[in-house]
Amino acid sequence: MITDTLSPQSRVWIYQCNRPLNEEQSQEIEKMANDFARRWVSHNQQLHAAATFLHHRFLVLMVDESRAGASGCSIDSSVAFVKQLQAQYGVDFFDRMSFSYQDESGTVHTVPRAVFAEAYQAGQITDNTLVFDTLVKNKAELDQALLKPLKDSWHARMV
Repeated sequence: MITDTLSPQSRVWIYQCNRPLNEEQSQEIEKMANDFARRWVSHNQQLHAAATFLHHRFLVLMVDESRAGASGCSIDSSVAFVKQLQAQYGVDFFDRMSFSYQDESGTVHTVPRAVFAEAYQAGQITDNTLVFDTLVKNKAELDQALLKPLKDSWHARMV
């Protein structure tokens, strides 16, 4: 998955796509994201960064800030990169009112907040449904808590 050369405290940004992409598109995005991470700089200093694209819908960028910190300008460049991907693939990576969860068969779904709440009320989503926590802050959290039961997530406040 993600390179083990980054510290567990490496800073993480997760951009959730509003719909799943196909295998070819996912591979293209992962390659472009890795190329971006290799060139990512802050104040002309190379960042120790990595990228991946998970479940055909989650773009993950990481920076080990123990070597060089991400500055406002470097973060702006990453946002510009994500906006470029968004335009190229006709998707939305900035919709924070859609939630992703995994059903009992392991299929990942991304739905608007209202649909998520309705599914919870109907019993299609329960307190034990696994949800994707796109607000994890570092690589350790990403590795251990990206997917967690609804009852243990901030998503519980939304139902």
